[in-house]
Amino acid sequence: MGSLMTGHRQLVALVLALAAMMSNLALADTASQVYERVKASIVVVKAYDRAGRAVGLGSGVVLPSGDIVTNWHVLEKGVRYTAGRGAKATSATLKAGDPEKDLCLLSAPGVAATPARLGRTAALKVGEPVFAVGAPQGLELSLSEGIVSQLRGGPPPIIQTTVAISPGSSGGGLFNAQGELVGITTFYLKEGQSLNFALPVEWISQVARRKPPRPGTVVADKKPGAPEPGAGGAGSWLDKAAALEKAGDYPGLLAHCRQWTRAEPGDALAWFSLGNAYGELGRHREAVEAYREALRLKPDYADAWYNLGVAYGKLGRHREAVEACREALRLKPDYADAWNNLGVAYFLLGNRSAALEAVKELRRYDPQQADKLFNLILKP
Repeated sequence: MGSLMTGHRQLVALVLALAAMMSNLALADTASQVYERVKASIVVVKAYDRAGRAVGLGSGVVLPSGDIVTNWHVLEKGVRYTAGRGAKATSATLKAGDPEKDLCLLSAPGVAATPARLGRTAALKVGEPVFAVGAPQGLELSLSEGIVSQLRGGPPPIIQTTVAISPGSSGGGLFNAQGELVGITTFYLKEGQSLNFALPVEWISQVARRKPPRPGTVVADKKPGAPEPGAGGAGSWLDKAAALEKAGDYPGLLAHCRQWTRAEPGDALAWFSLGNAYGELGRHREAVEAYREALRLKPDYADAWYNLGVAYGKLGRHREAVEACREALRLKPDYADAWNNLGVAYFLLGNRSAALEAVKELRRYDPQQADKLFNLILKP
């Protein structure tokens, strides 16, 4: 009798498990169903300069607020904008924007669209199916599908996906299997296989609080180690490099920076970023060459001199490390990290007195770091 009851309970448990599984499967729509659910939320966004010439083309997603979210780099060169589908384009106004996050919001009261339902990027799992709808190459309402291949950085994370992304896809929607907006498709790496990325939907609420820069202003993002605006045409190249670096995707960063240097060989920041990618991957000889090229283009680039010194140190070329640190300090005398590395290089060369002089200078800017260096130098 006991074995019959046990068998009965096991059968009930199995039936309940199968029912739950079937319920979960029923919640996940097919690609066709997702497309039908979300297509009315997608619009084409265009930017025009003062002469009326088109200077930006991308996709946009209509939000529950009625605003349209798209990528900043789609609109950054424009002063006038439209949103819509086919021949029905409506004039739009730039309402909010954050060039660093590469997102902005447009107001287009006359646009005919249905708001998307918002999901959560933070709830995604690697391997989960996702679907992108946008206008790649200007082909409106194109659907592509794939999976979440990785979630990088965060929270909330940037989404790496196998979903195909092409020029014109920027600003489009990435949806989960329930048809909820979980990301904004942003960029892809030509040199990689299925290396496509989307920004987290959670960033939209943050961007909504940011007043956009003046229309027509191309923002050269100011990062630690970046040249002053105007030294190179960083634009969205830098945003993408920063996203990859933040996510710890150094092979992706390397591929991106190689593409950047080919596209803009006169940009010191591109070569600096390439050096950083090589350095993170332990390829210090190639990092030296990249930093050298950055310095040929911008000799007063203190951070490039500092990073060059770091790369020389990794290679055991301590005399050259000293020279590079000295150049960084000539340009930026309060550069604490450069004083620290100068002291380390002198110590490794056996010049303890010069190392102690570096400690003395370092103490003016970072006493705690100076104490650590002092203890290293005097260690028996």
